[in-house]
Amino acid sequence: MSPTALVPIADGSEEIEAVTIIDVLRRAGVKVTVAAVGKPQITAAQGVRLVADTTLSACRGQTFDLIALPGGMPGAEHLRDSDLLRDLLGEQMRSKRLVAAICAAPAVVLAHHGLLGQRPVTCHPAFFERLEPSWRSEERVVVADQLITSRGPGTALEFALALVGALCGAEQAARVAAPMLPATGL
Repeated sequence: MSPTALVPIADGSEEIEAVTIIDVLRRAGVKVTVAAVGKPQITAAQGVRLVADTTLSACRGQTFDLIALPGGMPGAEHLRDSDLLRDLLGEQMRSKRLVAAICAAPAVVLAHHGLLGQRPVTCHPAFFERLEPSWRSEERVVVADQLITSRGPGTALEFALALVGALCGAEQAARVAAPMLPATGL
């Protein structure tokens, strides 16, 4: 059975991050559900219109192997303000299933809801002050237990490949990466 992933999006989500996560996971054979907070069509941070597969409310009660949050502003704030997403993320963490966030999302969503725990984490430098100093990492991608975080649009491919590695293994991540010609190794 293929691994499953939920990628929530909202008006103002960063399109490079959202599309890269979705695309790379699907290349790896992950069953990805793109769920909008609110209406199914959103306008992303740079004005690109994206259409979700469904709404977040339609995902209530479903279990996913991974929940991956794109950043972007005000998209991360819209994700933060969703009570349903907060509950899904809390259950995901309690169940020791994967949670991932990039750019603003680690600080704006996960830290805001107390979901980071005492582990290394990274985010976009503009949001570092929202993280506890002892948690901060300047690595491009940080994998700490079931939490994977990354810095921003320029690290989205590395981040998405790390998600594939966590869900499908290093060999599958390498197979997906090879024809994409990433600038950095896995």
